[in-house]
Amino acid sequence: MNRILRPAAFLDRDGVINIDHGYTHRPQDLEFVSGAPAAIRRLNEAGYMVVVVTNQSGVARGYYGEDDVARFHAHMQRELRRVTARIDAFYSCPYHAEGIVPAYRVDHPDRKPGPGMILRALRQLPIDAGRSFMIGDLPSDMAAAAGAGVAGHRFPGGDLDDFVAGVLLQASAANRPT
Repeated sequence: MNRILRPAAFLDRDGVINIDHGYTHRPQDLEFVSGAPAAIRRLNEAGYMVVVVTNQSGVARGYYGEDDVARFHAHMQRELRRVTARIDAFYSCPYHAEGIVPAYRVDHPDRKPGPGMILRALRQLPIDAGRSFMIGDLPSDMAAAAGAGVAGHRFPGGDLDDFVAGVLLQASAANRPT
């Protein structure tokens, strides 16, 4: 079976898409980073799959459950639809080696800086890894991108849409035939 492969923009969540309030998981605490909805719409319109890859150690720490993470993501998706933007897939890692919830007290390869979530998405979704990239705000995000063989772009804060516009210009220039 032939699958048409598309490039993907892997986005970290807390600090890139939404403001990180520390273990952000309640829908009412969703506050988008400046320009985030527009950036996601820009990626959608440019033909990129938008894939969130987020560590959620609050699950392992007993602060909230995986259902809370799913509710938060569903709320985020509803809010993005209001501006005709969408996230194509969410991957989250609830594990942490020092967690207090035994089922999640694991040094798991999905936990960034490990590349597990990105590698899983590359296996499960029709993604062209060579034209894909990761945007994150931490060194662990860049390490995960490198481990998965995709370009990494460190978001320094500010307006995400402006940042994404620059990343797309770089990607376009890199993919032009010479």
